[in-house]
Amino acid sequence: MSVIYNTATRTSRMDAVVTKIDAGVGVSTYEIGTTGFGTVLAVLNLANPCGTVTNGVLTFDCTPSLEDNSADATGTAAAARIKDGDGNIIVSGLTVGTAGANLNLTSTAIVATEPVLVDSFSITEGNA
Repeated sequence: MSVIYNTATRTSRMDAVVTKIDAGVGVSTYEIGTTGFGTVLAVLNLANPCGTVTNGVLTFDCTPSLEDNSADATGTAAAARIKDGDGNIIVSGLTVGTAGANLNLTSTAIVATEPVLVDSFSITEGNA
C-alpha cells in the first residue's frame, strides 16, 4: 500500500524543491535531452524564483517565455532535468512530450540552432 500525503505536506515538499532549484551562484537551468540523456539538446535558463507552488504542484515561470534561442543539438526530446545555479542535478526523470508531460513542447523534434519554446512546464508532488 502506498503512502498518501495531505496537500499541505505535498506543497511544503515542493516549496523545498523550489528553494533547491533557486540555489547556487549562477542561473538555474532546465536541460532537455534524448533518451537517457545521450545528448543534451537544449538548455533553458529558469527565472528566480523558478515558479510557484499551489496544492503540491510546482508551475514554472514561463513569462515572458521559457526558451532556448539556439538548440545545442538535433534529436528527439525524450527526457528532462533541472539543475541549480551550481550545476547540481536537483530533479531528474522528467517527461517530455507535446501534451500531458512535465514539459510540453510544440514538437519533440529538436533541430540544432533552431529555437526551442516551452508550452507548459510543471511538476506534481506525487505520493511515495
